[in-house]
Amino acid sequence: MAIKSIEINNLLVFGQHDNSTFQLDFCDGINVIIGENGVGKTTLLKMLYAAMQWSEGKMNPLKHFFSVSENGSSVLKNVDNSMEPGRFSVTDGEHRITHSISDIETSSSDGWGKMNIQSVFIPSTEMLSHSNGFLAMNQKYHMPFDGTQVDIIVNASLPETREVPAAMEGILKKISDAIGGTVTLEDDTFYVIKKDGHKIEFSLEAEGLRKLGLLWKLIRNGLLESGSALLWDEPEANLNPELYPLVAEILLELEKNGVQIFVATHSYNFAKYLEIRRDKNEQVMFHNLYKRFSKSGMIFSNSAFRMEDITPNHIMIADMKLLDEVYDL
Repeated sequence: MAIKSIEINNLLVFGQHDNSTFQLDFCDGINVIIGENGVGKTTLLKMLYAAMQWSEGKMNPLKHFFSVSENGSSVLKNVDNSMEPGRFSVTDGEHRITHSISDIETSSSDGWGKMNIQSVFIPSTEMLSHSNGFLAMNQKYHMPFDGTQVDIIVNASLPETREVPAAMEGILKKISDAIGGTVTLEDDTFYVIKKDGHKIEFSLEAEGLRKLGLLWKLIRNGLLESGSALLWDEPEANLNPELYPLVAEILLELEKNGVQIFVATHSYNFAKYLEIRRDKNEQVMFHNLYKRFSKSGMIFSNSAFRMEDITPNHIMIADMKLLDEVYDL
C-alpha cells in the first residue's frame, strides 16, 4: 500500500503564517525531494517514516525521530513560536493518521495501526561503523542520535532471510560486484567479505561502498520487498559520482518490484540519472521544496515528472552556473 500524500500545519519549518496547510502528493514509485538547505527535506522524510512506523504499531513519539538537546527537550517547535499546536497527516488514499504536537503528544488514526507498512530509513550519517556495542550503550546512556540512526543499525543487524526472492537476486549481484563481496555481522561488528576471502571491518571500507554494503544487507535481511518503503536521505553523499548510475538502476529495480521510494538529494546528476534511466513503466516524480518569500519563512512546493518542469530548481541552477563559468573560462 503506497503513501499518497502528507499535510503539515505549523510544524518545524512548515509553519504557515497565513494558517494555510502545506500539502504534497506522491507517486507510487520513486519520489525525489529536492531543494535548498533548510526547506525541510529531511524533516519531511522523518514524518513519513514516523507514520509508517506507527502503521506497524510502533508508537514512538515524533520527537523520537529527531535529535534532542542534552536536557532532553524536543526540537519540535512551531517556526513562528505560536501557541497553535503543530500537526501533520499522512494518507494512503483509504486510511489516514493525524499526529498533533502539544505538551502531551497524542495521535489519532483510522485503521492506520493495522496497515503494517514495512519501512526502512537510511540516514545521511553512516552508522554501521559504530555498531559495536552501540545498541547496548544507547539503552543505558543519553546519546546524541535520533531514532532513525538507531533503527538502521537494528535493521541491518537482523538475521538474513532463508531465501532471497528471485527479483532481488539480480540487485544483490549488482551491489556485490560493486563492493567486491558481501556484508556480514560478527560479534556486533559489520564486515565486508571480499570475493578473494579477505575480511575488512566496515569502518575501514570506503564510505561510498559502505552505503552500497548497507543496502545489500537490508535487501538480504528481507526488508525491501514488494509493499515496503525505502526512505533515503542524501544517497549521493560521499558516493563516487561514477556510482550514481548504479544506485539509480538499483532504485529503479526496487521500484519495479513494488518498493515505494522517497529520496532527498542535492545532486542534479543523481536525480537526472533516475529520470533518464527509467522506462515507461517506472514512476519517478520530482518534488521541489522552496521558500517563495525569504522574510516569511513559508515553504512551498511543486512537483513534476521531469526535472526541467520544476521551477525554481535550485540544484539545476547551481549546475548551470558552473557550466557558465566553465564556458566563460
